[in-house]
Amino acid sequence: MSEAPSGLSDKSVSPKWIRGPQDFIGGLALAAVAAFALWASSDLQGMQGFSFGAGTAPRIFAVLLLGLGFILAATGVLMDGAPMAKFHWRGPLFVGLAILSFAATIRPLGLIISAFASFLISALGTPETRWKETIIVGITLTLGCSLLFPYALGLPMPLYPSFLMR
Repeated sequence: MSEAPSGLSDKSVSPKWIRGPQDFIGGLALAAVAAFALWASSDLQGMQGFSFGAGTAPRIFAVLLLGLGFILAATGVLMDGAPMAKFHWRGPLFVGLAILSFAATIRPLGLIISAFASFLISALGTPETRWKETIIVGITLTLGCSLLFPYALGLPMPLYPSFLMR
């Protein structure tokens, strides 16, 4: 009889010095995301005096995430932790598709359609989605975004499809 909880591997392929493989791998993944964010924001303007540039906030958050990733990885080396769990692709796949969908459709379709569609695509990430509630929350969040970004923050975002504006 296996002692490992459901979905967790009984066999470990990690080296003996890694006591918490899930924490260690998770920490490395966070550090990789942070390193990518630092690289992607490297050509953005940074701080000049007390003035924030476009790259200041991404770099601050990336450095914080990098530090947390290293702390989590060190925790996996120093403390006993959970073995690697089985990775489920459905959630990350649909959340990633929702982000790409939003990026591709925000200019031609506007904020209202692209935000709502992205929310619905991300809801496909779990089989437990209750569509009636999801649509209500999606409408509410889309309405909030439609008021927040162009009006409260004054960002020049198109609300409606570009073919309706011509």
